[in-house]
Amino acid sequence: MIIAIISGGFVAAQSRINGELGKELGNGYLAALLSFGSGLILLAIAMLFWPAGRRGLARSIAAIRSGSVPWWHFCGGAAGAFFVLSQGLTAALLGVALFTVASVCGQTISGLVIDRNGLGTVLPKPVTYTRLIGSVVAFGAVVWAVSAQLVGTIPIWALAMPFLAGLGIGWQQAVNGQVRGVSESALTATFINFLVGTVVLLVVAVIHGAVAGWPTHLPSAPWLYLGGAIGVVFIATAAILVRTIGVLLLSLGTIAGQLTASLLIDFATPIPGHVIAWTTIAGTVLTLLAVAFAAIPSRAIWRPKVTTER
Repeated sequence: MIIAIISGGFVAAQSRINGELGKELGNGYLAALLSFGSGLILLAIAMLFWPAGRRGLARSIAAIRSGSVPWWHFCGGAAGAFFVLSQGLTAALLGVALFTVASVCGQTISGLVIDRNGLGTVLPKPVTYTRLIGSVVAFGAVVWAVSAQLVGTIPIWALAMPFLAGLGIGWQQAVNGQVRGVSESALTATFINFLVGTVVLLVVAVIHGAVAGWPTHLPSAPWLYLGGAIGVVFIATAAILVRTIGVLLLSLGTIAGQLTASLLIDFATPIPGHVIAWTTIAGTVLTLLAVAFAAIPSRAIWRPKVTTER
């Protein structure tokens, strides 16, 4: 859980970096492509020097050809691409507050559903009282943390997009865990995730560029291109953790880390005109407590049936 919280902090840093890159470029599609593409380049270099990663890729290809693993288990990167695109298309309209609330709602629901039913080789996990209560309290804490920024009239489609993106993140974490199990390599799972996401974003960015045009220059600040490297760390960590703690606890941990890191980043590098409200601090602390509560073992509300064969 501690590692999940730390990895959520990486998401907050990535969001700030990718947001600034999109602002400098004036093109959120190209910013998302550069983020995914740079991560893919780093992973491709790592694959050249890591034999276990190449063997994992061969196992994955063999699994797809034999049909032992559904091909869509290897498409988690598409959900990641949709999440990044939803940031570029709706975050400016919604603000970070509403975007976070909508996506967190989707993540929590997908985590509960996937843990309840299982996915592939990941067996269903018991729905305990602490997990259910912790999920509800965590969501309420996120809403409280951003309540000072919830203003204005927002179109339904703009709220629906980050909600669907949040649902996709839970699914992405689950299927990436499947790929990691099949390939026996976190590097392979992360590489496939970034490969699929980059292909999706390349197609979308080319279509958008053909219609709206391309930026005339690229920003020169090196730190604006660190989003891909940060994403590599997050995706690899999630692929390892999801098979141990499940999608729900992984989602709750990353949400807590994201809120905490966002708060620290806002203190360290404040955005002009953005005031940190006391509700943001209190809501963040309550989220951490809710995640800790959800991780406590307790009696199950629902326990999956275990069948045995002789």
